[in-house]
Amino acid sequence: MSINRGLRLSAKLKEEIFKLLKEDLEFRYAVAGLIGLEEILRRLDSHEEAIRRLWEEVARLREDMAKSFERQDRRMSRFEEEIVKLREDMVKGFERHDRILEKHSAEIAKLREDMLKGFERHDRILEKHSMEIARLREDMLEGFRRHDELLKRHGDELARLRRHLDALGARWGLMSEEAFREGLRAVLGETGIRVERWEYFDGEGYVHGYPSVVEVDVAVVDGQPVLVEVKSHVRRSDVYELKRKAELYERVTGRKPTRLMVVSPYIEDGALEACKRLGVEPYTKV
Repeated sequence: MSINRGLRLSAKLKEEIFKLLKEDLEFRYAVAGLIGLEEILRRLDSHEEAIRRLWEEVARLREDMAKSFERQDRRMSRFEEEIVKLREDMVKGFERHDRILEKHSAEIAKLREDMLKGFERHDRILEKHSMEIARLREDMLEGFRRHDELLKRHGDELARLRRHLDALGARWGLMSEEAFREGLRAVLGETGIRVERWEYFDGEGYVHGYPSVVEVDVAVVDGQPVLVEVKSHVRRSDVYELKRKAELYERVTGRKPTRLMVVSPYIEDGALEACKRLGVEPYTKV
């Protein structure tokens, strides 16, 4: 009970104090003095001065900032003008480039069209060429086959002709050699020189390398044998063969030929060299 009453008194006291502070100026100053309001007011005054100076600085700053903004506005205005001009120039450049690119596109389209036409024309020409080449190849192969057949027939004919000529030459050579040999015997016989045909079976194969009959003409001049080989064609081997015949003749008869002679219308160069080395006398018109 006493507590509640004390609280009511305290609340009433607060109301009275607030009323006095509002209505009684002297009381308010007294209370302010008690709580140090004067010091607070002095401090507030100093704060107000500082705030005033700050506001002055803010004002100057605002003024400077406004001037700076004006400068920036002028610069931005110039930038905007330059940007506008740049945009206009850029648009004009794009328009000019668009016209140029449009012309280029048209030219490229025409070029592509001409190129395609050229490719088509070349394709037709190349196709014709390929067909012509194929036909030419067929004709060439057919010609080669035909020529091969002709060449084969010609080769066969030439081979047969060569065999005939060889056979004819062999017969003619033998006949010529024999005829010349008989003529030589007759002519030398008239001069008193005896010509005889010496034949001997070479069992050891000294002359030819195998057992065979060896024949050679022997002319006796002043009692001395001269071996004479009469042939239509003399090769190097014929000269070596005559040399071995002379050695065999000497071994068999005991008589050494004084001279060795080959008589022929044609003596090969190698045979002439062999004659020079072996001491054989060649007689020829060629």
